[in-house]
Amino acid sequence: MKKLVILSDTHRNIKAIMKIAEIMDESDYVIHIGDHYGDMDIFEPMLKEKLYRVHGNCDSGNLKEIILEIEGRKLFITHGDLYGAKHGCAKLLEKAKQEGCDTVLYGHTHKAETEERSGVLFINPGNMTSYGATRSFCYAVINGNKITTVINHID
Repeated sequence: MKKLVILSDTHRNIKAIMKIAEIMDESDYVIHIGDHYGDMDIFEPMLKEKLYRVHGNCDSGNLKEIILEIEGRKLFITHGDLYGAKHGCAKLLEKAKQEGCDTVLYGHTHKAETEERSGVLFINPGNMTSYGATRSFCYAVINGNKITTVINHID
């Protein structure tokens, strides 16, 4: 069993990230899905090898996607801007299928959701800023091939 914290679109809101520092520390994986990639720099010494992150459209850098295999799940991780996430998930689904992934982690829309489409689980943790209706992150547990997700709202 592995525990994941998934966050995106932090946009320099370090205070919001600090509120979940203990949860991140107790998790097996912390995945930042871009837009202010550097916001996690101060947490890197604490998180070390369990921190994974990709660049978003507000970041300078070219690490735009990664694939992780965790407990029998294959995760495609990208910010979402390169796949038109604000206009739907069709291109993300196509890429996930090409890569043999059963889970997609993406951001960019600032809207939290978890939904299965055509056998692929899509997880968007929302955002950690005031750009969306609420601030949120996702806590997920992968046990064998089963994944359980909870969108958590923070003040």
